[in-house]
Amino acid sequence: MAFKNIMIPTDGSEYTKTAVKKGLMLAKALDAKVTAYYILDQTAFVNIPMDATTLNIYSLLEKEGKEAVDYVKGMGEDMGVEVEVWIDEGSPVRRIIDASKDFDIIVMGTLGRSGMSKLLMGSVAEKVARLAKCPVMVVRAKEDVA
Repeated sequence: MAFKNIMIPTDGSEYTKTAVKKGLMLAKALDAKVTAYYILDQTAFVNIPMDATTLNIYSLLEKEGKEAVDYVKGMGEDMGVEVEVWIDEGSPVRRIIDASKDFDIIVMGTLGRSGMSKLLMGSVAEKVARLAKCPVMVVRAKEDVA
């Protein structure tokens, strides 16, 4: 199977930058197109009434999302890789899994949690790797990022 359509989910954190770089390197090597995907996590707002403070937080998350996908797009331009940006809303795990049917591979980062932390927090990357409809390449963040 040729990987011509690559999804790189990003939250804009330092932890995803290693995965962004690896995903773009893969795209460059395979002459593939990349979609930088940011999901505004609405699960954080489920039990909070919508007021001015909530709307301000929502606006900050939207800004963060734009910066996250623009980072991938800029790095892609520097490498000569075509990058489309996509900002969505919902549960990150669910949205990535739903979108996975339209991609050849997903390249995403992980914090590399283990033990109790993983048990309590769960892992978006681990859930996506188990449930996605395409292959998933999980890239561990560099140790010195934390």
